[in-house]
Amino acid sequence: MNFYELLLFVLPAYIANAVPVVLGGGAKLDFNKNFIDGKRWLGDGKTIRGFASGILAGVITGLVLSLIAGNLFLPDLSFEQKIIVSFLLGLGAMLGDSFGSFMKRRFSIKPGESIFLLDQLSFVIFALALSSLYYVRLASEINSDLILFLLGFTYVVHLSANQFAHRIKLKKVPW
Repeated sequence: MNFYELLLFVLPAYIANAVPVVLGGGAKLDFNKNFIDGKRWLGDGKTIRGFASGILAGVITGLVLSLIAGNLFLPDLSFEQKIIVSFLLGLGAMLGDSFGSFMKRRFSIKPGESIFLLDQLSFVIFALALSSLYYVRLASEINSDLILFLLGFTYVVHLSANQFAHRIKLKKVPW
């Protein structure tokens, strides 16, 4: 897997992570319930609609990539397998983002405040981990250079996208 193929591979996770900013809202993902420490499970920004729309966006992104990019997007997998991997990338992104929110509540970090690297990278780490359970070749196709590139690239893209979303009033904070 080269850098270009890796970026195509993680695109469903990137899109899944971004879509809830636009399509989220409504009922809270944690149903306003508290964890055993008396603090909310997740922040108010984590909603059922945002979580579901993120996963759906990941699947749709994988579908579009399968149709447009053809053999550049997971060339060794069938169309159905590509959709499954895209679902897992979207689900992993949403779980990773939720994990970040969960950890921030444990450390009494206020909603909207940032924890360096956790906010920027948890979604892509969870997406890779979850998708690799199905797409087992992933571990043999990604070397340490690709992982470092992806983490650095994700950090920069995440910060840039959030600053843009803040400027156009989609986000309250620029991170």
